Amino acid sequence: MAFPPVNEQMDVLRRGVEELVPEEDLAEKVERSRETETPLTAKLGCDPSRPDLHLGHTVVLRKLRQFQDLGHRAILIVGDFTGMIGDPSGRSKTRPQLTLEETREHGQTYYDQATRILDPDKTEIRYNSEWLDEMTFSGVIELAAQQTVAQMLEREDFRQRYDAGKPISLHEFLYPLAQAQDSVQIEADVELGGTDQRFNLLLARRLQEARGQEPQVCMMMPLLEGTDGTEKMSKSLDNAIGLTEAPEDMYGKAMSVPDDLIYRYTELVTDVPTEDLPKVKEFAEANPRDAKAQLAHRIVQMYHGAEAADAAQEHFEQTVVQGGTPDSIPEVRPDAEPGQEVGLLNLMREANLTDSNSEGRRLIEQGAVSIDDEEVTDTGRYIDISEEAPFVLRVGKRRFARVVWNGKQ
Repeated sequence: MAFPPVNEQMDVLRRGVEELVPEEDLAEKVERSRETETPLTAKLGCDPSRPDLHLGHTVVLRKLRQFQDLGHRAILIVGDFTGMIGDPSGRSKTRPQLTLEETREHGQTYYDQATRILDPDKTEIRYNSEWLDEMTFSGVIELAAQQTVAQMLEREDFRQRYDAGKPISLHEFLYPLAQAQDSVQIEADVELGGTDQRFNLLLARRLQEARGQEPQVCMMMPLLEGTDGTEKMSKSLDNAIGLTEAPEDMYGKAMSVPDDLIYRYTELVTDVPTEDLPKVKEFAEANPRDAKAQLAHRIVQMYHGAEAADAAQEHFEQTVVQGGTPDSIPEVRPDAEPGQEVGLLNLMREANLTDSNSEGRRLIEQGAVSIDDEEVTDTGRYIDISEEAPFVLRVGKRRFARVVWNGKQ
């Protein structure tokens, strides 16, 4: 195939990149690829212990999609074998190990969500158990001989745990080696990852050189801040915008992003052309509210379509800006006998307004739950559906359900 000119490819590939090691090697690889009409092999390893993807994950996935669009080969390595070890990056303690069946199941979920961004017809998926599970003990010793303990302790997380006297299991030292072996196995030209993966990506270069391969270029993307504007986006920190969330929730969460992150989000998670980014920055500084609305609409449209984005925007204006109840909200009909009381926490879960009773309890304590616009303060409240229904149950600013009694006698 005919690849775009080198300068055009480099302009696309440099966008949003935090660190490129080494940049001159990437330019040389791109030029040689174009001259020989041979696509580069771009690799991204995914950790199947976290199957629920959010916008933070899309930063690096979108970069892999750019390699696809430029005509290069994209390989998604599902770490089903390394997932049994658990990535120690950024961890203050040993992660729990998973079974191979669990990592395979999570890996499929990851792939299903990742192909909302990647071209599924051009995405090659590999499981690293293909080669790691086949290694002999002598092969593991040979692999471990490529790295010293002192070099392992150069990793900040290992060093901090060592200095604090916290245990580091030997199997954790094998994780970066095993991940680096993936690059050797597929002879990667480029490996993508977040800045927290720097150690692992650079280690792969050393292993490739030791095997006589041309070392890969390490392309590290920034870690996207969550909706709180400070911590890295994470579902556990409740600051994430999930790829499978409802359009109204995606829109509302995007509208809660701090003003000073509008440009950063636009650059890293949207398709706004690079040449238009200066205009986005100027508009965000002059009119952050409207700029954020454009960003929220664009994000929802990318994953749910234009019609859903329009509806989500209208929903936000009606419920959050105007403080009203939307015209169309889901209806729930609990299966309750006359006079039977239903726990509010269970009712919120049945209405898909919360994922767990602990979440519902926390939201009530925060004053974020109301019945017919009257705030609920009792986490142990029970409701006689036959007496109190119908009523509107509201959780937070954007989640509603109309509770109706089914009239069962």
